[in-house]
Amino acid sequence: MAFLSAMKLHGRPPLISSNLHQNSKPTGSDSVSFNASELGSEQQPRRFSSKLNRWNRARVLKSGVKLDRTINNGSKSNSTTGPRSGIVNSTSPSDISTLDSDVSSINGDNQTDMTAAKSIYIVSDGTGWTAEHAVNAALGQFDYCLVDRGCPVTTHLFSGIEDGETLMEILKQAARDGAMVIYTIADTSMAEAARRACKLWSIPSLDIFGPITDSISSHLGANPSGLSRGVTNSSLNEDYFKRIEAIEFTIKHDDGALPENLEKADIVLVGVSRTGKTPLSTYLAQKGYKVSNVPIVNGVDLPKTLFEIDSRKVFGLMINPVVLQGIREARAKTLGLGSSFKTQYSELKSVKEELELAKRIFAENPTWPVIEVTERAIEETAAVVLRLYDERQSNRAMPRISKCY
Repeated sequence: MAFLSAMKLHGRPPLISSNLHQNSKPTGSDSVSFNASELGSEQQPRRFSSKLNRWNRARVLKSGVKLDRTINNGSKSNSTTGPRSGIVNSTSPSDISTLDSDVSSINGDNQTDMTAAKSIYIVSDGTGWTAEHAVNAALGQFDYCLVDRGCPVTTHLFSGIEDGETLMEILKQAARDGAMVIYTIADTSMAEAARRACKLWSIPSLDIFGPITDSISSHLGANPSGLSRGVTNSSLNEDYFKRIEAIEFTIKHDDGALPENLEKADIVLVGVSRTGKTPLSTYLAQKGYKVSNVPIVNGVDLPKTLFEIDSRKVFGLMINPVVLQGIREARAKTLGLGSSFKTQYSELKSVKEELELAKRIFAENPTWPVIEVTERAIEETAAVVLRLYDERQSNRAMPRISKCY
């Protein structure tokens, strides 16, 4: 299926849609109506955006279908009509070269007919990120099937859907395509209209947002606002500015910079070089936490302020010496460092000495939790840090399976 440039609907975030009338006026959720006879059998012209992640486009290529980069006259294709296929017309040359390398080992002769690909429509009155990430995470459980071309799939994101007429157009197109619809719609009347339409037109569907909202509403004893995050509400809110401030602080206080400001940090990370302090700091900053990180280096004293601040905000990072040596060797090679520095930086003996120094420092400060980062993704380490941070700030221990972080 061809994926073209993103449209904008009523000044809202890009809408990725099929057979939508861009100039039609919103009808409002209270006037949503639908009829089974509206579907028809004729395939309608469709528009799709390139706002699909690299993961999904790679799966298209792995299915054996080549990217349609040009049409017969050699110019780039901008067609929005025609039969459904697994061709991605809007992929940039850089994406093409990257994705081609990902599937260079696939035998092109053994191709799958992408007209048989299953479609998943992701519909949201907000940005659609929640549903999109949930779908991608779930599709990850079917890698064995997708890579082996046993069940090709295409996903299409429709964001910023705020009126009933547009919603019904999308659902009618989903019915024509035999697609599954997964939606996150905060407006209760529109969500109910989507549910009824999917039932009437026999569209496989899943409401991700509704059950969670209902459960929280019951737990809190309060009704939800029904307002869409990221569309109805301004994105320039307090949380947004908090994240920007946290990111700026974290960048300025990277790798031991400005140790006199450690007291102002929400979280302080301590560890030897290449334990992932900087990427972990950046990830936490994007969640709104001001983070400083302090390196442990042989022959260099740690700043005095590190031992004067609230110990509840300090976290140590530890890693396997052999793994660390490999990381440092790769880093030294990338930077083109001299042999003498490489020996001091990445030799196993030097690595072990630095890690022993870190262990002694952590032992002298037993209130600092030490987190093992070997073979852990940044997101996993961040989850541990934030769980411990919340526990320590609230002085309330939460259940854990083991004491090993």
